[in-house]
Amino acid sequence: MRVSVFGLGYVGCVTAACLARSGHEVIGVDVNRDKVDLVTRGLSPVVEPGLGDLIAHMVLTGRLRATTSVEDAIRGSDVALICVGTPARANGKLDVTAVERVGEEIGRALAGSTGPRTLILRSTVLPGTTDSVLRPALQAGGGAEVAARVRLAVNPEFMREGSSLRDFAEPPLTLVGCDDAGTVTLLQTLYAEVRAPFVHTALRTAEMVKYAANAFHALKVCFANEIGDVCAALGVDAQEMMRIFLMDKKLNVSGAYLRPGFAFGGSCLPKDVRALLHAAGSADVAVPLLAAILPSNDGQVRRGIEAVLRGGRKRVGVVGLSFKPGTDDLRESPMVRVVEALIGKGCDIRILDRNVSVARLVGANRRYIEEEIPHISSLLCDNVEALLSHAQVLVIGNTGEEATAVLARARADQQVVDLTRVAVREPPPAGGDGR
Repeated sequence: MRVSVFGLGYVGCVTAACLARSGHEVIGVDVNRDKVDLVTRGLSPVVEPGLGDLIAHMVLTGRLRATTSVEDAIRGSDVALICVGTPARANGKLDVTAVERVGEEIGRALAGSTGPRTLILRSTVLPGTTDSVLRPALQAGGGAEVAARVRLAVNPEFMREGSSLRDFAEPPLTLVGCDDAGTVTLLQTLYAEVRAPFVHTALRTAEMVKYAANAFHALKVCFANEIGDVCAALGVDAQEMMRIFLMDKKLNVSGAYLRPGFAFGGSCLPKDVRALLHAAGSADVAVPLLAAILPSNDGQVRRGIEAVLRGGRKRVGVVGLSFKPGTDDLRESPMVRVVEALIGKGCDIRILDRNVSVARLVGANRRYIEEEIPHISSLLCDNVEALLSHAQVLVIGNTGEEATAVLARARADQQVVDLTRVAVREPPPAGGDGR
């Protein structure tokens, strides 16, 4: 394929060289004449193991060249990748000036051409940038006709400095966000040599994945460091502890608990986080990340309460009271907090949770509901029909058979607030979320 890569910084240079290595004819484009001259001479503008040798070889074979001319690059390519920088401003806001500038320049260059073109945004941008910045920039440069025939896609990179050539060839996945099948096929061809699952999703989802990944990576570094600080203060070998911690691939290093949903509760997590915070405080160890866990969790509970109250309806039916599905444990259940707050706001509540039926509870759980929240026990319903006949608002607190039954029989006039975020799925935006 004939490919142009706009921006010869770290991402652009690696992308251009690796695509040329895959057999494509690649033109690197940059406003910086020094970078263009370096690539033309077979040298790398950035420091990266192996990149200089690869650029030299690709230039020698004729599959890679560089230019400052946007028109030259567009004439010589069918697919263009934007790899310009998106730095942060002083206030943290993303600076997408370079994306906008390149979009306008490509639009002007395309004004005199015909036929469809594919433009791939590889720069790291926030959700909505392709539609709100790049698409209007194309139109500003080339007019509405150009913007209409350019097929846009988002293709974030997952490369690490120091190992980028290997990461390009074997990334965790090849992610493409676009809304037409032809672009998907084209990008599958472009990355045919890449050894990774090919994932097609919506534009905004693709834009967001990179931010979620980088935020999680930063979170892991801070978590490990804070736990290491606590270990040192308590006389624990932090490296040995973490080695054992990482052996758990079922919960610790896995997809467990990594699904957007509602707040956590139960007899373990809240108690143990508090105990760890107290131990750290007693040892004068600052753990700001760990200290933010419980306030963040409380924020999810407040958001849930506000979502129910927002509609102004007072008769509320709640599905699920225990802290998670398949248990009768009410200790520190976020749903108990939601119900108590709604009662305090004057709502008339009914609850469906067969696992928490007073008649079936025994031992500590029975004592808890009788001693700590006796008023809630009187609100429990025996069946789906009783809940539905009462409720103007249905609050889904747990997934399971009861939630499925309630949603299947819900009336059109009943508002549904799904705190689980999975019981009711909104249809995906154009382009779908699939593979």
